[in-house]
Amino acid sequence: MKPWLALAVAVLLLAAAAGVQAAHDRAFPSIEAEDAPIYIASPVALRRLTAGFNTLAADLYWIRAIQYYGGAKRRLDSQTSPEPPSALEDQSDYQHLYELLDMTTSLDPRFDIAYQFGSVFLAENYPAGPGRPDLAIKLLQKGIRERPDKWQYMQDIGYVYYWYLTDYKLAADWFQRASDVPGAPNWLKPLAATTLSQGGDRRTSRAMWLSILGTADLDWLKTQAERRLLQLRALDDIDALQARVDAYAERAGTRPGGWAPLVAARLLRDVPRDPAGVPYDLTADGRVQLGARSPLFPLPNEPLRLPPAS
Repeated sequence: MKPWLALAVAVLLLAAAAGVQAAHDRAFPSIEAEDAPIYIASPVALRRLTAGFNTLAADLYWIRAIQYYGGAKRRLDSQTSPEPPSALEDQSDYQHLYELLDMTTSLDPRFDIAYQFGSVFLAENYPAGPGRPDLAIKLLQKGIRERPDKWQYMQDIGYVYYWYLTDYKLAADWFQRASDVPGAPNWLKPLAATTLSQGGDRRTSRAMWLSILGTADLDWLKTQAERRLLQLRALDDIDALQARVDAYAERAGTRPGGWAPLVAARLLRDVPRDPAGVPYDLTADGRVQLGARSPLFPLPNEPLRLPPAS
């Protein structure tokens, strides 16, 4: 057979095969399998089974952890208003996340990214994550047992206590511990002192995330710092907008029920948008909120301001 004829036949066969596959897919749509990411529950047993290939196995489990987290987050993002799981439920959208991260770091106890990124995944408020800062701290402490010289893990625990648990004393303690490690940056000591004296102040939060933005050696961490700074801007916006809504309600004797009355009264130029460009929500009872579709949603727990020192 001549070469040009053989090529033409091959193209026709490929086109026919594609058509048959498309018809098959229409007649027999694929069924999405349920998540079953943990096949071997014991890290010790898995280390023995993958002896000599532990780091390769750790890479595979890390990829699976990212896929699992991303899949759960994408699934929840597609819902209009996902409800947080009940504390009494045995199942949750992220139920296997810690297991995957624990397996990854057991196979490779020096897997820095798995500790640092994994702790952020775990601590994120629902629906962006499972809302388990306790497991984030547990994972980072596991890393410290393996690498007591990693001041970054101690710093990360401090951030978890500050940002997610609003426990400023423990946050300051961990920043202090991190600052005592040889090679730690010199800004950690004043950060510990500031956190202890001014915990809950947004200015302190900005200082923290700006320090990460300026010193992080991973692009992902820099992206997270930029997102946190935008969230702090959103919190400032909400305070300012709430003041205008309250002023309108006091003057008009009724809640506005939407942004249009405030625009008509020239209290606002237009529907206000958050730093990501998504309109803020105004509830029926006059409360300003971040839109659930915003990439900045959910906002962190608003840090409580400490009472002034006596």
